[in-house]
Amino acid sequence: MSLKYFFYGAICVSLFSCTPRQEIKYMKDIDSIALENSIKNSRVDFQPGDQLIISISAKDMDVVKIFNQNYSSSTNVAQYTLPSGNNLPQAIPVSGPTYTVDTNGNIVFPQIGQISTKNENIETFRAKLTDLLRAYVKDPIVDVKLVNFKVSVLGEVAKPGTYVVPDGNTTLLGALGLAGDLTAYGVRNNILVVRNIDGQISKERIDLTSANFINSPYYYLKQNDVVYVQPNSVREKASRVDPNTGLYISVASVIASITVGILALIKN
Repeated sequence: MSLKYFFYGAICVSLFSCTPRQEIKYMKDIDSIALENSIKNSRVDFQPGDQLIISISAKDMDVVKIFNQNYSSSTNVAQYTLPSGNNLPQAIPVSGPTYTVDTNGNIVFPQIGQISTKNENIETFRAKLTDLLRAYVKDPIVDVKLVNFKVSVLGEVAKPGTYVVPDGNTTLLGALGLAGDLTAYGVRNNILVVRNIDGQISKERIDLTSANFINSPYYYLKQNDVVYVQPNSVREKASRVDPNTGLYISVASVIASITVGILALIKN
């Protein structure tokens, strides 16, 4: 009877200790897939709550002072989150005149007044503002940064959390890279991306093992996107088991082994 329990214990230990075998390669068919996604799809339209740092310069800097008048280096400091050499997020301060897009999609700019940012991204809004400033400044140079662009990466990744991305431009792979990549228990062919555009929630399932996802509109992430990596069945089962189960089984296996040894000595 003791020998039977010993074998049962050994089987349980092996089941709990084995890492699941699964497909962990990304884009394994990339050589055979036509990649059609363009840089145009990476452009992020502004949304209410976005914070824009807008700096104006020209040959005569005295002329543009009025357009930079709300700048205070002690109060308007944004933080970019970048991966450092030791694979940990690193905050980099970026300062300048900061404007927040209101609920109607507008900002209020010195001298010009209210400017709509609806359906605008960094490139188009820079061009729009440059045209408006030409009435006041000769050859204005406009610099626009979206400084609070953030995405959340949750689930089976090394470092789940919310990440602020410089210049408002990142891909699904870039976001997963910031989060330290998927763990061995992450399901790579069923990544969920949840998106909120003007109050409308949409979602997409992404298969990282096929390069086809590069052509998806969800390859380039948008403001406040949430990426969720589903755990595989082994991880889900383990989460429902007492974390000390493996220890109990190991102890039971040792006791069973000792018992079998003692019984064998007694019989001899």
